[in-house]
Amino acid sequence: MELTRINYSSGSPLEEKTGYSRMVKVGSHIYIGGTTSVQPDGTVYGEGNAYEQAKYIFDKHIALLEKAHSKKEDVIKVKIYTTDMVYAPMVAKAFTEIFFEVKPLFTMVGINMLNRPTQLVEIEMEAIID
Repeated sequence: MELTRINYSSGSPLEEKTGYSRMVKVGSHIYIGGTTSVQPDGTVYGEGNAYEQAKYIFDKHIALLEKAHSKKEDVIKVKIYTTDMVYAPMVAKAFTEIFFEVKPLFTMVGINMLNRPTQLVEIEMEAIID
């Protein structure tokens, strides 16, 4: 069985410069790479607010899923990195607002830092289209 691969960009200049895709679809599997709340103009959305950053990233991911003819109900796994576990309740609130009924796997990990000090959250996601 031959699987078709489709690469998707979120429009970030770093994707083209570095040579990576924000999302890759292989057959019915969709993988969205680590995403922060950097906006197209290069600024960080929701500086200092982990909830706002997580919500922004989830919205970005759902828009990407729609490009691949998928939806939030297809999400099976979400992995979140946060620069301080004190933000966990705020990030979990953003997750719950979107995925409470879907109930995908959910992992949150505390890390030392992201690319910029103002970035508090990075999210990866996987989905399978039925």
